[in-house]
Amino acid sequence: MTPRLTRSLHMTRQEAEAALDGLRKQIARYARLAVTKGAAVQPGQELVIRASVECSDFVRMLAYEGYAAGAGHVTVMWSDIELDRLEYTYMDIDYFKAVDPWTKEQYNTLAANGAAFLMVTASDPHALTGIDPQKPATRMQAHNTQCDVYRKGLDFGHNTWTIVGAPTEAWAKTVFPNCSKYEAVYRLWHAILVASRAMGSDPQVEWERHNAAFEKNKRLLNGYAFDRLHYTSSNGTDLWVGLNRGHVWMGGACRTVNNTVYFPNIPTEEVFTSPDRNRINGVVHSVLPLVYAGNTVEDFWFRFEDGRVVDYDAVKGKDVLQAIIQTDKNACRLGECALVAKNTPIRQSEILYYSTLYDENASCHLALGTGFPECIEGGYSMSKEELIASGVNQSDVHVDFMIGADDLSIIGVTPEGQDVPVFVDGCWAWDVQ
Repeated sequence: MTPRLTRSLHMTRQEAEAALDGLRKQIARYARLAVTKGAAVQPGQELVIRASVECSDFVRMLAYEGYAAGAGHVTVMWSDIELDRLEYTYMDIDYFKAVDPWTKEQYNTLAANGAAFLMVTASDPHALTGIDPQKPATRMQAHNTQCDVYRKGLDFGHNTWTIVGAPTEAWAKTVFPNCSKYEAVYRLWHAILVASRAMGSDPQVEWERHNAAFEKNKRLLNGYAFDRLHYTSSNGTDLWVGLNRGHVWMGGACRTVNNTVYFPNIPTEEVFTSPDRNRINGVVHSVLPLVYAGNTVEDFWFRFEDGRVVDYDAVKGKDVLQAIIQTDKNACRLGECALVAKNTPIRQSEILYYSTLYDENASCHLALGTGFPECIEGGYSMSKEELIASGVNQSDVHVDFMIGADDLSIIGVTPEGQDVPVFVDGCWAWDVQ
């Protein structure tokens, strides 16, 4: 996949820095969008920002917009991938099995007090190459299980949250390898703003229009109440995905239990639900790399039987897949199936971001691990055991991988046995008829 933006003449450092300076007004509007629409900060509410130290300039913009929106306080949690790599290199895996008490207390207390969480993804896709993938997987599992109030707050609609992107030099150079680091950062900022629908004079109004576009597809899918979906494409994908009775298709804005509207992902192009954890059968092939905990997996596939991964392989990164699948007893099952047409801005840009936040919005995708309580009727009031009994998978991980080939076909089968085309050649069937 060749990025369109690298086909132009290269910029000098001065030109790139001037071009980036010209984007500052749009970046500020993007920060406002992230705070007010994404995290949906309310007057007096705590805003928690998690970000890399390399994104400090953008984090200051986010903090300013948080206070401007009336946040009671802004807490910033910094990360540094180089320090993380040192820890993974020199510490034994047992170290990562427990979360520091003060970290657990901070996350759980902030969530219990109703904070809004804003995560900035900006990591180098190759930062942990050569590191045992079991170590970051173990740390992630420990965080998701031991920061239980925090995880429940995000998963069960008690706290608003959002994920947005901001460039780092390493990430930008991965996306635009033929550019200088200065030009690459500018081009990645430009691409992020376009993908996030934040290049206009009022991104917040644009997002209201964008959210309205989700409603037709959700209405049609929820109206059919399909029993199962059949995915096929010429790359070898031949997969049956069973759907739960009472499943709900979601997309665009979400609502907390207190009816606060927020956007978990900026950008987002997907309509998604949680499938029946026990009724997944067949083979599915990836179409884009998977970046997980600083490692990249390429050209991989899974075989499912009765909901479980029973075989898999990858040209690169099979050990990373193994670490994911072995996280816990349910990490080998699906928690999400998401539909994304190939005519979205991200797919049309022909940019490979090496970031799940962006690449998943260029392609239909599935996710290993935990499912969503909002994707089944009454799910927010169910316990984890009740969700599992209803067919919604529960796990300590949620890992998206992209399967949306250009010729992907999806047939929905109604409870009465009627076949209904949902996707034809990678696009919504009802949009190409």
